[in-house]
Amino acid sequence: MKLVIAVTHLLGTGHLSRALALAEAFAARGWSVDVVSGGRPAPHLGSDGATLHQLPPLASDGADFATLLAADGRPADAALFAARQAMLTGLLDSLRPDVLITELFPFGRRALAAEFDALLERARALPRPPLTLASVRDILAPPSKPKRVAETEDRLLRFYDGVLVHSDPALIPLEDSWPLTPAMRPLLRYTGFVVPPPPVPDDGTDGNAEILVTAGGGPVGRPVFEAAARCAASGALPQRWRLLVAKGDAALADRLRAMAPADRLLVEPVRPDFRALLGRASAAVGRCGYNTALDCLTAGVPSVFCPFEDGREVEQTIRAAILARQPGIATLREADLTPDSLAQALHSVLGARIPPLSPASLAGAARSVEIVETMLAEKTP
Repeated sequence: MKLVIAVTHLLGTGHLSRALALAEAFAARGWSVDVVSGGRPAPHLGSDGATLHQLPPLASDGADFATLLAADGRPADAALFAARQAMLTGLLDSLRPDVLITELFPFGRRALAAEFDALLERARALPRPPLTLASVRDILAPPSKPKRVAETEDRLLRFYDGVLVHSDPALIPLEDSWPLTPAMRPLLRYTGFVVPPPPVPDDGTDGNAEILVTAGGGPVGRPVFEAAARCAASGALPQRWRLLVAKGDAALADRLRAMAPADRLLVEPVRPDFRALLGRASAAVGRCGYNTALDCLTAGVPSVFCPFEDGREVEQTIRAAILARQPGIATLREADLTPDSLAQALHSVLGARIPPLSPASLAGAARSVEIVETMLAEKTP
């Protein structure tokens, strides 16, 4: 069986990371998998078992997802969009997949609607149209206008056989963030969360009883890191702090190190064993993206989430508010983020026990494969 996943990440790499995790699960079951990525290259993400195709890349202008930038930082022009569309549809023609998955679209990526529509029209016109599915995370950005809901419903009914929702409805149902219509509900297929397998236990001691902070690179993470470093310097908590800063933010890392003594604060680049560190930490502090939140929940580490809220971003705020209903999790709005408020939030969660997620809730990638194979068998005459 052949699968094509079309994904474009515009700010962080969470969308691509989730698409690649799905690709790996399908490949492990013997599928031939091609992932077509339209965001900036992310060489730190592996694509085991899948072939990765890179479109001419795009990125948002910060949190402004209506302004798309080319690789050179200039606004994308018509020629670039045309080149992307031609490559995308050309790959579909040559690969002829049994299944096509569009990540986030049609619930988002409206700025790229023309190329997704062209892909979907071409798929429908193939001699053997593929089973076509949307893939979405637990929280969606609520539509800004009522007509967005109608447009999404229209595309789903015209082009799609189903929607893979990578969440546990008992914890975060899709309707908590998106106004589902009666026509949409029968299309939903909840998979559970798409997370990597738990880290292999080892004898490592790094991170033991520390407060672990990770918040992304550039301006996205800076406010959280700076508040954490100042909190470490204040001595309000006895634990040592470990800040994992993106490798490209060397100047920020140097500035943070100067804020507190080394016995209270350690600043280092993001580590591949981040999830193992989480399992040893006393508490975690960070943004509340899908991957970060699930890593913390899986590790069972008390957490303070400071959701990213620039522009019109509400996804992380909604997720943090839902998760904060559980013991051991607190949320702190960026407008309220100070060393003192961070210390108070940590005091409220330290020592708490987070209810573990069920194994089924954490098997979203494998469950996605099962759902797709069942749907494909039902569709095939």
